[in-house]
Formats: sequence, structure tokens, C-alpha cells
Amino acid sequence: MFDKARRASDAPDMLRALIGGVCVGTASGLVVLLLGRVSGITGIAADAWPAPGRDWAWRAAFLVGLVVAGFAGTVADPTAIAGPTASWPLAVTAGLLVGFGARYGGGCTSGHGVCGVGRLSRRSIVGCGMFVVVAMLVVFVVRHAGVGL
Repeated sequence: MFDKARRASDAPDMLRALIGGVCVGTASGLVVLLLGRVSGITGIAADAWPAPGRDWAWRAAFLVGLVVAGFAGTVADPTAIAGPTASWPLAVTAGLLVGFGARYGGGCTSGHGVCGVGRLSRRSIVGCGMFVVVAMLVVFVVRHAGVGL
């Protein structure tokens, strides 16, 4: 199906994906083991500011770590982290819609896909199935039904 030259040229991208997956899995496992929490980004971000009775400090540190890791990745390899391929207004609108959907759905792909499926949560498995189905429909509509973004 693929020739050797193609596989060899894809190796750096596959290695980056593997390293990223190991980092995400390790971080998620540590959050569960050390804090007893699921590391869904939506829930972490929603409660990452000081408020009475809220354990916000670890959440803020987690988010700072995401930004620092992104910056470090960009310094190490400027091509590793791409910016938006759409216009900024479209990217911001998409981000807001994703944020709304994540709060409405009780979590985001990081929480459901990485943590929930690993815990065999029925809700997360159904949620991830819906993420995939909706993504497939959106790609089909954008590519084949004449709807351009």
C-alpha cells in the first residue's frame, strides 16, 4: 500500500505522535494517581482560578505546563506545532463552539478519549463514538457538499 520511501519520510511525524501520546498518557495517569482526578482539559480550565473551596492551584499549574510545553516544543522544532490553517475569526469561532460543546457534553476529547475510555466509562465510549461520527460528517460536508470554510 505504501512504498518504503513514503514510510521513511513519515517516520519523523510518527515519532512525534508517539512521543506526544506517551507524554499525554503519562500526564493523565499521574493526575489520576497523584490527585485522584481525571485530566480533562475543559474541566481543568473551567476551575483554574481562585475561588473559595476550589482546589484551583494544581489546575492553574497544569494549564501553565501546557503552555510551557507548547513553547518548548516550538523552540525545539518550529515546524512541530502549526498555527491555525483557517482565518483567525473562523478559528476563534470554532474554538468557542468546541468549548460550548465540551461543557454541554460533560467533557472534551481529552477527558473522554484519554481517561474515560481507559476507565471503560460507557458515557465516554459513546461520546467518543459520537465525536468520530460528527467529525466524519463535517469532513464529508466540507469536502463533498460544496460547503467551504
